[in-house]
Amino acid sequence: MEEGDTDDGIARAGAAAAARRRELGISQRELARQKVITAPALIHFEKGRSWPRERTRHTLEELLQWPAGTIARIRAGSTADEVAAPPPDGSESAVLVVDALKLALARFDTAIDDLPPASSPDFAKRASTILADLRKLEALAARAMRHSQGSPAEVVKSLGLIRRRYDELMLKAAAHPDASLGQRLYAARRRANLSAGEAAAVGGLSAELVESAETGKPMDPGSAARVEALIAELAEP
Repeated sequence: MEEGDTDDGIARAGAAAAARRRELGISQRELARQKVITAPALIHFEKGRSWPRERTRHTLEELLQWPAGTIARIRAGSTADEVAAPPPDGSESAVLVVDALKLALARFDTAIDDLPPASSPDFAKRASTILADLRKLEALAARAMRHSQGSPAEVVKSLGLIRRRYDELMLKAAAHPDASLGQRLYAARRRANLSAGEAAAVGGLSAELVESAETGKPMDPGSAARVEALIAELAEP
């Protein structure tokens, strides 16, 4: 298929995938963030201009809670309702996952509420501990979303709530005088409305380096200097 051409079967499969993605509240950015498929490639697929590789289709089907092979069968002429009926509501395992995530998030809300004032010397250290645990909870929720067989929308909503708490606390921690390098980078990137990969491209860094910095992993002096330079560059008007 020539660049820019549209295939009716691919367009049908892409439109069905896009509708299902929106139904579950999964953004194009989220799929790119999880390195399932890049945003440009996803757009081309959803518009019927390109066909993802088999491995990518399989991962998409897992995230969309579709049986394996659904996307190919839709391309061949079937409808999403015929080949990808949603799993029964109220799946016990999904309910347990959602309840566990909600309980964990409630405990985090309590811990965040119990933090000292943002001006307190202890705030940065205690906030960093909570942020590290929120990252672990986010990873757990993301895995649950990929493997949930029932009520996937509720799992996705829980994941969104976890990320919102993380974002709010990261930005608050970044404003503290003792903010870590990663927290300051996160805030600078958010102010610039850039993803980790996009910010990395601005500074000529790898996305892995940006993500490592933001998660607080130890860095050598050279890498830390490059991150500092990126923060300064992102702050420029």
